[in-house]
Amino acid sequence: MPTPPRRDPSSAPAESRLKPPLPVAGFVDGGWWPASEDLAAEVPGLAAALADRLGPVWRVAFASQAWLPAEPTMISRGRLVRLEGFRSQDPHVVHVTGGSMRRLTLLVVPARTPPAAAAIALSAAADQNSTTCPEAILKESGATPRPAEDDVCRWESGGGADFPSPAHAGGSA
Repeated sequence: MPTPPRRDPSSAPAESRLKPPLPVAGFVDGGWWPASEDLAAEVPGLAAALADRLGPVWRVAFASQAWLPAEPTMISRGRLVRLEGFRSQDPHVVHVTGGSMRRLTLLVVPARTPPAAAAIALSAAADQNSTTCPEAILKESGATPRPAEDDVCRWESGGGADFPSPAHAGGSA
């Protein structure tokens, strides 16, 4: 169920923080706190916030279960932007591609997150030395991560760390 927006996305820029350009370590390149779960309404602000780093944004890949349904294309800042939803993508990130095929992976802080927790999550995501996974950043900041759709989602976002290895799963061999 979508949450009501915490602010009007058309009247305020996207709230985001990025790691320094190089070297980048960890799961994410920064964080983004959208005002709502309406990706089409949020993309113009995000594109404006990332323009200096990426150039014109032309693609946003997202977890389809984490956002309201959106048309596959939209116009933002006078340019065509492809919105590509994937059920297999981690619901805590978006991948934003801009000019020259540069891509950023951003932690998505849920719209319903209290401001203090959102600020902590954005700072953690933008920490140059952070290698913490997106779900853990949200938990540690006090933000509530989205529940995983299934074990495959958890496996994909955690690299299998939350599951026993096959050698340990069935006891002794």
